[in-house]
Amino acid sequence: MLTFNHFNFNVSDLERSIQFYRDALGLEEVRRKEAKDGSFTIVFLGDGKTDFRLELTWLRDHPQKYDLGECEFHLALAAEDYETVHQKHAGMSCICFENPDMGIYFISDPDGYWIEIIPAR
Repeated sequence: MLTFNHFNFNVSDLERSIQFYRDALGLEEVRRKEAKDGSFTIVFLGDGKTDFRLELTWLRDHPQKYDLGECEFHLALAAEDYETVHQKHAGMSCICFENPDMGIYFISDPDGYWIEIIPAR
């Protein structure tokens, strides 16, 4: 049997992304790996409740913006207090799409990755 372990986003500014995920989603760094030659840094973020990790990878030799295609993929997080979290994200101006009929919305990180916010069920 297999279990989920982590999901990766490649990022252009690691510290900016770590700050965004801390501020917007409450994720904290749980582990870091740095190449001896400085060519990459990998940071794993966690929610403090589950074993699932978001891996942020910074590559020194990738200075151009990442091509996210049509952005037809996303990470989803459940919010225990959906209204409070929605207000926080609205204040951060990071909401990029809302679907009130479905009761969900999406935020966009500094590199353009979409994160779906759903109410805890």
